[in-house]
Amino acid sequence: MLRFLTRRLLGAALILLVISAATFLLFFAVTPDPALLSCGKQCTPETLAAIQHNLGVDSPVPVQYWHFLVGVFAGRDFGAGQHCPAPCLGYSFVNQQPVLQTLLDRLPATLSVAFGAGALVLTMGVGLGLIAALRRGKPLDKASMGLALIGASFQIYFFGIIARYVLVDQLGWLPRPDYTPLTSDPLQWAGGMILPWVTLAVVNAATYARFTRSTMLENLSEEYVRAVRAKGLSARAVYLKHAFRGAMTPVLTMFGIDMGMFLGGALITETTFNIPGIGRLAVDSVAAQDLPMMMGTVLVASTAMVFASIAVDACYALIDPRVRTS
Repeated sequence: MLRFLTRRLLGAALILLVISAATFLLFFAVTPDPALLSCGKQCTPETLAAIQHNLGVDSPVPVQYWHFLVGVFAGRDFGAGQHCPAPCLGYSFVNQQPVLQTLLDRLPATLSVAFGAGALVLTMGVGLGLIAALRRGKPLDKASMGLALIGASFQIYFFGIIARYVLVDQLGWLPRPDYTPLTSDPLQWAGGMILPWVTLAVVNAATYARFTRSTMLENLSEEYVRAVRAKGLSARAVYLKHAFRGAMTPVLTMFGIDMGMFLGGALITETTFNIPGIGRLAVDSVAAQDLPMMMGTVLVASTAMVFASIAVDACYALIDPRVRTS
C-alpha cells in the first residue's frame, strides 16, 4: 500500500509541476502585461518600468517562472520591499498581501461548504439510488427517479435564490445563509451553512441517485451475485456486502471529482450565498484583474483535484487489492 501511494504522490507532483507551468504561461505570457493593467491611464514609461520591477515581471517569462518556483520553496522578495514567505504563490498588489495568506484565510469557508455538502450529496444520492434499485419497477423506484430528474434539472443559482426566498425570507424555516467560523459558534456555523449544503445536495445528488441505481442493477445481475444467492445468503447480505461493494467503485470516482471541485471552490454556490470562500475569491480577483490571485485560485483548485484523485485511488486499493499492483 505504501509503494502504491508513493507512486501516486510522485505522479501528482509531476502533474502539479506541469499545471503550474501551464498556468503561469497562461497568466503571465499570453495575457496583457499585468504592469500595464495596474499603471492607469496616465502611464509613463518610467512608471511602467517601476511597476514591472515591483511585480517581478521585468524578466523573460522562463526566468519569471524560475523565480516563482524558488519562491514556492524558499520565499521571495518583490521590488517594492514586500517579502512573501515560503511557500510563496505570489503577491497580490490589490490587497497588499501574499496570495497564500489570502487563500488560507478563505479556506475554512470553502471547507465548510465542501465537506458538509459532500456528506449530504453522498447520503441523499446513494440512499435514493439504493432504494430505487431494491424496488425496481415499483412506485417507490419511479418516485425516487422522478425526484432525481427534477433535482438534476435545477441550476444552483436558480434553486438557491428560490429556496432562500421561500425557506428564509417568507417561511422563516431556515436561518439566513452566512459564514461564521466553526470555532466561534458551531451552532451558528451550521445554521448559516444549511441552505448552501441543501442547494448543492439537491442539484448534485440526482446524478448519484441515477448512477447508483444503474450500477446496483448491473451488479445484481452479475454471476458472483447469483452464486452467493444460490448459497442461501440473506437478501441484505447479497445487496449490501456483495452488490453494493462493487457498485461503490464508480460512485467513488464521481464523488472524488466532485469533492475536488468543491475543495477548489464552489464558485457558483459561494457567489450565490455570499460565502467568503476560494470560489468567491476567484470571482473577485477576475473583477479586480488581480493576476497573482487568479493564478493562486487556479493552482489551489488543481491541487484539490489531484489529491482528491489520489484519495479515490487509495479507496480503490482498500476495496479491491488488485488495484495496488496496477
